[in-house]
Amino acid sequence: MEEKKYKVIFSPSAQRDIERFEADDALQLVKDIKTYLETSPLPIGKTRIKKLSGFNPPLYRLRSGDFMAYYRIFSKGVVILAITHKKDSEKILKKLQ
Repeated sequence: MEEKKYKVIFSPSAQRDIERFEADDALQLVKDIKTYLETSPLPIGKTRIKKLSGFNPPLYRLRSGDFMAYYRIFSKGVVILAITHKKDSEKILKKLQ
């Protein structure tokens, strides 16, 4: 297993988001977030991770099934800002701008 390079931090609102999901969905999300974001949170040929355009500082998205986790990268940390069902993505993105 790859070593952890980044510390993943859930913002209070992302924590609330994840608590609203079904247990199975929440577990899968947390597993994907840890798997992908602790080792390499940048989109390097991975289709699940995308750098979103028009955001400063840069905003990234991780897709996990029908859910999206939006995050920013700070030196050695990844801060999860929001987690949403993909149908609610537009609303969340407007808030994060």
